[in-house]
Amino acid sequence: MSWRGFRSRRAYCIPRYSFRKNRVNPDNISIFSRPFPMQQIELNDSTADRYLLDAPGLSLLAFHSRTCGTCRVAREQLPELDLPVERLCWVDAGDNGGLVERYEVFHLPALFLVRDGAYYGAVNASLAEWDLRQQISLALDSYPAELP
Repeated sequence: MSWRGFRSRRAYCIPRYSFRKNRVNPDNISIFSRPFPMQQIELNDSTADRYLLDAPGLSLLAFHSRTCGTCRVAREQLPELDLPVERLCWVDAGDNGGLVERYEVFHLPALFLVRDGAYYGAVNASLAEWDLRQQISLALDSYPAELP
């Protein structure tokens, strides 16, 4: 058999089926989706400290404003992302000046990470899932502090 004949044999060619036909839709398989939705809590000056100190696991504290366009986008997108946090805590910066001052919020939306009552600092990331995951893991590598 010549080299040309060997290359044209079906056994050594690309299979007949198309990979497009056999693609798996992750929306239809439960292992690709969250087992439970991310818990969302509204916090204010009087409830934030006690809740964050008592909450087990990771909490992402998000400061937002009703008049901020980027905050509205973050408010829609963050709950849909598959982030390694148990809960998303929203704080309206316009109504809760005490928290804004203590956490030294200079821009909105502002994200901070708290785990088991310990403060791990700001999460400076874009609203992309990969960037948020990376910045959360970097924040967890730092030393924890007391809540501001």
